[in-house]
Amino acid sequence: MAEVLTSRDGAVLTITLNRPDVFNAFNAALHAALNDALTLDATDPHVRAVVITGAGKGFCAGQDLREFQESPRDIRQRLEETYHPNIRAIRLLEKPVIAAINGPVAGAGLSLACACDVRIAADAAVFVPGFIGIALVPDSGGSWFIHRLLGFARAFEWMTSNRRLTAAEALAWGLVAEVVPAERFAERTAEYAAWWAALPTKAVGATKSLFEHAHASTLEQQLAFEAELQHEATGTADFAEGVAAFLAKRPPSFTGA
Repeated sequence: MAEVLTSRDGAVLTITLNRPDVFNAFNAALHAALNDALTLDATDPHVRAVVITGAGKGFCAGQDLREFQESPRDIRQRLEETYHPNIRAIRLLEKPVIAAINGPVAGAGLSLACACDVRIAADAAVFVPGFIGIALVPDSGGSWFIHRLLGFARAFEWMTSNRRLTAAEALAWGLVAEVVPAERFAERTAEYAAWWAALPTKAVGATKSLFEHAHASTLEQQLAFEAELQHEATGTADFAEGVAAFLAKRPPSFTGA
């Protein structure tokens, strides 16, 4: 059985973690397959939005601890060879990446979801830090992303308490953008991804880059970076279409070009 499934619906690529018997827990084969999907399938210029979701009842339970015990290695090396490339690949994609959290998510699965640009959740989803429960610390970018999503105090309290959040609580905290009844989740995910795919993809990707750099930039550096990317944006076909549509008082039809 393939550890990761990919499918295309127009400009939307869906990447499905496919180890449902263990709530899509990470093993070496899943990492490798996910990397192929992110660096090969997702970089296709005809793909304008990417969805990451899980097969079965869960999104991702984090590391498969059985594999971890059977293959003891330097954890630094393991993280750099498996988790880190996929987190970097998500952040480097110049298009929106949506985590469609269909069920429980924990540990490094939570880090993966938070590395995505936006998150939607089924109402049956639950969010579990996981790490502190086995005396570990957040990894796979979890401390970086969750700190920025929630702020220091709330992120620290949540990660160290190991408190399980409901989907409704995750929405109230701003961790997810939307919560959808489980029976409508697949339908709503498709609608949501199609909306993102219809946006001017290059401008979305450039906006992603701007926010990525904003954390560490001075105001002057950010002003310069904005000006640089705005210069590039004004040369796109989608900019010309956006202006034409605005002047003609009609909806724009962006192509991602």
